[in-house]
Amino acid sequence: PHCHQCDAPITRQSVEQIVTSILDLPEGERVMILAPVVRGRKGEFKKELEKIAKDFTRARIDGEMRQLDEEIKLDKRKNHTIEVVVDRLLIKDGVKERLTESVRTALKLTGGAVLISVIDGEEKLYSEKMACVDCGINIATLEPRSFSFNSAYGACKKCQGLGTVLAIDQNKILPDQTVIVNKIKFLNETDKSGGKFLYAALIAIIEKFAGEDKIVSPDEENKKQKSIKNKKQKSETEELLNQPFADLPKEISDAFWNGTKKRLTFRQGGYKYEAEWKGAIRAMRERMENPPSEKVRLALEELVSPIPCPVCEGKRLQPESLAVKVGGLGIADYTALPIEEASGKFEEIRLSIREEKIAGLVLKEIRERVRFLQNVGLGYITLDRASQTLSGGEGQRIRLATQIGSQLRGVLYVLDEPSIGLHPRDNQKLLETLHHLRDLGNTVLVVEHDQETIEKADYVVDLGPLAGTHGGEVIATGTPAEIENNSKSITGKYLSGELKIEVPEWRRLPNGNRITVKGARAHNLKNIDVTFSLGLFTVVTGVSGSGKSTLVEEILYPALYRYVYKSAIEPLEHDSIEGLELVDKIIEIDQSPIGRTPRSNPATYTGLFTPIRELYAMLPESRERGYKAGRFSFNVKGGRCEACDGDGMKRIEMNFLPDVYVLCDVCRGARYNRETLSVKYKGLSIADLLDTTIEDALPILENIPQIKQKLSTLLDVGLGYIK
Repeated sequence: PHCHQCDAPITRQSVEQIVTSILDLPEGERVMILAPVVRGRKGEFKKELEKIAKDFTRARIDGEMRQLDEEIKLDKRKNHTIEVVVDRLLIKDGVKERLTESVRTALKLTGGAVLISVIDGEEKLYSEKMACVDCGINIATLEPRSFSFNSAYGACKKCQGLGTVLAIDQNKILPDQTVIVNKIKFLNETDKSGGKFLYAALIAIIEKFAGEDKIVSPDEENKKQKSIKNKKQKSETEELLNQPFADLPKEISDAFWNGTKKRLTFRQGGYKYEAEWKGAIRAMRERMENPPSEKVRLALEELVSPIPCPVCEGKRLQPESLAVKVGGLGIADYTALPIEEASGKFEEIRLSIREEKIAGLVLKEIRERVRFLQNVGLGYITLDRASQTLSGGEGQRIRLATQIGSQLRGVLYVLDEPSIGLHPRDNQKLLETLHHLRDLGNTVLVVEHDQETIEKADYVVDLGPLAGTHGGEVIATGTPAEIENNSKSITGKYLSGELKIEVPEWRRLPNGNRITVKGARAHNLKNIDVTFSLGLFTVVTGVSGSGKSTLVEEILYPALYRYVYKSAIEPLEHDSIEGLELVDKIIEIDQSPIGRTPRSNPATYTGLFTPIRELYAMLPESRERGYKAGRFSFNVKGGRCEACDGDGMKRIEMNFLPDVYVLCDVCRGARYNRETLSVKYKGLSIADLLDTTIEDALPILENIPQIKQKLSTLLDVGLGYIK
């Protein structure tokens, strides 16, 4: 370990050094000598408490002073800290012998640590084992949890191990910094009074800085010079007001965001006054802490964004943990390296005979696991890369590398379409990994459509012949060659080339409209410029991890969304985007599950459910009974089955086991009550219709244009088999 202040190696402290350090406190200071026998561990610690109660009377337990002769019950499921009060004394002449004995006692109790608590003051931990004599820095015994940002003992105290803290984001105060100054509306007018105040401050700063003459002193100025200066200032002010905010001189923008020592002249609502300016970021933070209304508070909370922690600089660990070095590098230095480079660094580490006994096996395990990540083609990513920034292919291969590293045998691995989203090059690496898992002595079962994966399989089970009610049969089994020669198998026909997806005979030509992203450099993008032609079917491709999702989903889409809908959403790092004005709508279609509740289904999500309910409400039988469209909703009382609240299933809570769902014994899964189900259209109740596949429902509802259009669209995209 090294000192995180002076970078000097941490050395042990003797009893004499500890005592001398304590005696350096001001005379008359009252101190407690504490022995931290338990630090942040779970348990009841009955034996430990009984043992220390024989020789001591008090202890500080979880920050509270307790008498050891009283009954102390600790929750064994929670972390506890027990610090024995060894002595209390006053710093004065003649106390050294008593202090030395107390320190020795505490060190003996804890195995080398003593905590000095100044009454109504600071506390300092001393160690016989690790301390920096020059800086007075003492660190506790290092444990594996000291290097985990998921542990309170390793995580940075400021950011709690997240690496980021929440702070006011200037890009949300003014999302579009290309706006002309005299047309700026700060905060997107979500807080109008706050926005007007910021605008007044900006004008005051521009007037203050514009036309400043730094050469002529006030003593040398005459009336003519002042007149010339005023005209120059007015001219420069007008010029600055008619240019984009982004083009303002740096001293003006810095003064606006961070404040200035110069007093400014504010003009607001007919009033004129002078005041200091602390900066827009600080002004909005203070306004958020004391908002004039709840509406303003909610609006200002939208300005907050995560920024790198100022203490750990995004490294997530405490300074003491970051200062520990192996092979000249700290843990954050290793994790910031690409896997390929880190692998080389780990290979370069040389251990002494003593260190080999302590850490030899650990280092060997690290080298092997890093090698596994390299073997699945992930040498370019860094070890500290946030998991949410990984592509689907990268995440898949990391999980596979973990399984290879475990060296398990006799395991059945089930993978559901692992090739989704993978480039052919990455797919080859994935297949090599799957074969390696098999060669370890495991069974690998894959659900897959990918031709290359099928061809590399040892055995294939082909189901079909079609989807939904037209499928569910075993069409063929055997090797890929046997499937290819099976005349009943559609899969085999594609494998043999008898069936294939034809290349279009012609392609649409560009219409001249385009969007250009300039200087994209987020994650691993290398300051690239990319042009997308509008009105075309454009594919962005590349190997896994090449930056496709970063470019499209994290730069282009957020920038378009912010421009079109005036949102505060922030794209990742880039210089500019040209052609935004050519787009007036943007929709992102991803692979997340549809609907926001368990009651969602294709009918509710596509908007079909409303016209279907209206259809049943228009039937003669419904009119006779006074049924409205709401009667045919399973979300509200009236028409739904109340035994299951319209779910069709009942939940049975199980002790110590997951809940079990069983079919409702009243409606038998229909979700509606008997009266509602008695209303029928073409012989079908609404439950019967919802249980019909799309391809079967289309002939039934083809005379209703609003419903037919949506059903036809679902059928066209290959979803005719779903209900």
